[in-house]
Formats: sequence, structure tokens, C-alpha cells
Amino acid sequence: MSIEPPEQIREKAQRSKYRNLYYYLNDLQVAEWRASFNEIETILGFKLPPSARLHRPWWANQKNPGTHTHSQSWSAAGWATVDVDLSAEALTFRRKSYGKRNIILDEVWPVHHAGGWPPGLTVSREQIYEERI
Repeated sequence: MSIEPPEQIREKAQRSKYRNLYYYLNDLQVAEWRASFNEIETILGFKLPPSARLHRPWWANQKNPGTHTHSQSWSAAGWATVDVDLSAEALTFRRKSYGKRNIILDEVWPVHHAGGWPPGLTVSREQIYEERI
């Protein structure tokens, strides 16, 4: 079974060091979000690399994010960067398609194996509907 590229990018974004940004953007309920680099660092829990403050291409939207895990974080969440202002250390994220969010149930409600039935636990239809006095 092969994984489709958007699903693969989403999985990489969830495992990357930029995953907190992915989850934050995925939960936002707005069409645009203006953020300072400091706000993004707070969400991430670590400082952005120096290249994020020096080079506009670091914030580029890529058609195929490939190995750039930072761009995967916003692309996989359905966002694109616009209006990057390096001198003000701020940028705007814009949702690629705003409307009904495509909720991925495994992200919202992850599956956890609870183990088997406890020994001796049996329930029959008769036991459920049996009238007890």
C-alpha cells in the first residue's frame, strides 16, 4: 500500500521539530494570521535559525516541500506564507482554502490499543436484558 504525497507530507510535518507550528496552524479558525517571529518561536518552543531572519527564501512556499520541514509544517496544515517582512520580523500566513476543515480523525482522536478483554468478562444478551429484582 503506497501513501499519497499529501498524506506523507502531513506525516512528516507531524514528526518534525516544527510540528507545534503545524498543530497550531491546523487548529486556527481564521483565513489569515499575522505573526511575529517571536510568536512563532513561542509556539515552536525554540529559536528560529538565523537564516529565517536573514533570507526571505526560508519562508518560501514550495510546491513539493521535500526535505524542508519548516515549510512542510505550514503547507501540510493548509497554509501559505505571504507578506514576509524581515525588517519587522513578521509575516502573514494565509489559509490556502478556507471553509470546512478536513479533519483527520487519527490526529484528533488517536487510536490506542487497550489490550484484550479482561479474563472472565462475558456479557450475553440475556444478561443485558434480564430483569433484576
